[in-house]
Amino acid sequence: MRIPRFYTPQSLRAGADCQLDDRSAHHAAQVLRMKLGAPLIVFNGEGGEYTAVISRVEKQCVEVSVHDFHDVSRESPLGVQLAMGISKGERMDYSIQKAVELGVTHLSPLMLERSVVRLDDKREAKRLQHWQGIILSACEQCGRNTIPTLDPVQALQEFLQQPSNATRLVLTHKTHEDLGQVLHAPTELALLIGPEGGLAEMEVEQAIKAGFRGVSLGPRILRTETATVAALTAVQTLWGDLVASG
Repeated sequence: MRIPRFYTPQSLRAGADCQLDDRSAHHAAQVLRMKLGAPLIVFNGEGGEYTAVISRVEKQCVEVSVHDFHDVSRESPLGVQLAMGISKGERMDYSIQKAVELGVTHLSPLMLERSVVRLDDKREAKRLQHWQGIILSACEQCGRNTIPTLDPVQALQEFLQQPSNATRLVLTHKTHEDLGQVLHAPTELALLIGPEGGLAEMEVEQAIKAGFRGVSLGPRILRTETATVAALTAVQTLWGDLVASG
């Protein structure tokens, strides 16, 4: 049986005890119904992970005894910043979850012309907290020990003006160029994907003027969450650590 993994923001060291935060404690005690002495893995995003066992479990409190440190990294050699137009509810949640599983290192949510969702400051703060929780849960599930960066919500122009040495690609169906025509193998990639309805034509033009290269995933128009998964799978297969069996 797979040993459950839990993120904790606190300092960890072998031989010490720690108390899981409310999110992790609820999942361990109420969802997984873990018992005293059950094994688990804890990590704090600083690299590596620790084996541990539950030393106390109550409804709202779970303490663990930390054992051995393992210097394990499951990060891709391809660093990917995903800039994505904010989409509605479950579509955005799904895109973020799968992006983390597919190795994205930096997430930049953008408010674009065709974004259906509009956020005031209060709603933005709640959404960012919610998305951060999805990121942490996805890291726990997929084995990553490094937490991807989540930016505040930005306008497109603010994102485009940021300096970057990464290879910059924008997904658009109005081009015949594909990922295979990117001749060099990048180690850093910035990928721009639109929300429901895609990027507006002016937004694609602005991205290209800022140094992005337009690429297509093929003849079919994909939903935003499908395009996210398809594009990240493709770039991780071409230049990262996904293995295509031959």
